[in-house]
Parts: sequence; structure tokens; C-alpha cells
Amino acid sequence: MGRCVSSCEEHLDCAKSESFIVLCASGFDNTARMRSALMFASLSASAEMDTVVYCVQNAVEVMVKGAIGQSEKPEPGTPSLSERLEEAMELGVRIQCCTQTMMNKGIKEGDLIDGVEPAGAMALIDLTTKAKGTISF
Repeated sequence: MGRCVSSCEEHLDCAKSESFIVLCASGFDNTARMRSALMFASLSASAEMDTVVYCVQNAVEVMVKGAIGQSEKPEPGTPSLSERLEEAMELGVRIQCCTQTMMNKGIKEGDLIDGVEPAGAMALIDLTTKAKGTISF
């Protein structure tokens, strides 16, 4: 791992010198893809990478308080979206939602699950240009 040479205010965790970005556009239309996005984010975080799941389009709807409980159809033997999301967040994965998608869908910052943050498109561009790796779902 590299050393943190800039101010710690710029980083969530200076011990994590590499970042990994998971871009997710899938939501309740394809919960398997959303679960996979969260699983890969958790794997990245467990490898001590600073990890962000950036949600656009249908993925943003999953990050609304109460939406998972209302919309997910549980599949026996498969972790639920709630379980995958909780695991990812416990491992330090940051979840960001596209502000343009939020605006288009009428979703306000206060509607988001606690810990999920709105972020503009330039945040995604900045993250991906600096990341060690990216993956999309």
C-alpha cells in the first residue's frame, strides 16, 4: 500500500491507498445484479480497498428507505438485498446515488437509507479516473 501524502480530510481512510468503484444501474428490475454489485463491493472492501457503489437509474430506487422491504421478492438460499447492503456498509463501503437520477425520480436526500449519500455525475467521473478498478452492473 502507498502512503497517504495529502491531508486526511481528502480520504475516508488513509490506510486504504487503492480505490474500487462499483457502478450499478440495476435495481428491483434485476435484483440478482444489484446483489452481485453489493457482493463485489464487500469483497473489495474486505481487501482493504476504499470502495464506492455509485447508483444510477433503477439502482437509486433500491436506496430509498423502506423500498427493499416493499419491493424485494425473497429467493430461498440467496442473501437478500438488505443483507448484502448491510454487509457492504459494515465493511465501510460508501454508497452514493446520482443526483440527476434522484431529481428525475423525485427522490430527496432525506428519502435515502441512512448512510447513503447523493453525489453528482462529476463525482463518478472523478472516482473512476482515480480508481484502481471499476466494475458495472
